[in-house]
Amino acid sequence: MIYFDNVSKVYPDGTSALDGVTFSVDQGEFISIVGHSGAGKTTLIKLLLGEEHPTSGSVSFDSVDIQKVRAKDMPTLRRRIGVIFQNFRLLPTKTAYENVAFAMEAAGKTDEEIASDVPHVLELVDLSKKMWNFPRQLSGGELQRVAIARAIVNHPDLIIADEPTGNLDPVNTYEIIQILKKINDIGTTVILTTHNKGVVEALGKRVITMDHGKVVRDDATGKYAL
Repeated sequence: MIYFDNVSKVYPDGTSALDGVTFSVDQGEFISIVGHSGAGKTTLIKLLLGEEHPTSGSVSFDSVDIQKVRAKDMPTLRRRIGVIFQNFRLLPTKTAYENVAFAMEAAGKTDEEIASDVPHVLELVDLSKKMWNFPRQLSGGELQRVAIARAIVNHPDLIIADEPTGNLDPVNTYEIIQILKKINDIGTTVILTTHNKGVVEALGKRVITMDHGKVVRDDATGKYAL
């Protein structure tokens, strides 16, 4: 499904973010990408989303070289990818329902589809009773669950969760990871970036360890080796 083929990325200031990175991700996998700050995790995500291009090598999504996708076709590709951010990135003047509905509107969904799917996905993340609350009325864990609902409502093939538990306490961290596992169980591929050793080891899933722009480990069973 995803293939990084000998990918290097050097920024204009000379900073080398990635150096000869090669790995693949199969449909339906759940992988964690770990590494200290500056290891290259963020650059990997930007390349996968087409926000940056590799200096050399290629990044493919379903056999399509992302670098060769035309700008006008990039939104179609990105609709197949749901992204969950550490800082939520919700619209403060919209309710939980409206934040999720906005993602569907942007994808061109009908009012009927929105009315059907938004309550369903909010129920999936256990927010049915708070769908009309604004972000300021929600806890950190609830905000992240809205962000997850927004990311999955258009049924993407891939979820990228970029440090989704970085601002959460252990209880909410556990709940968010359980939701991600549930999403993966129904066939959605999940890529999680995290610094949380406990999360990685509790998942017991594949772990790719980055260090100074290189893949230094690729373990099948959840080893956190930093």
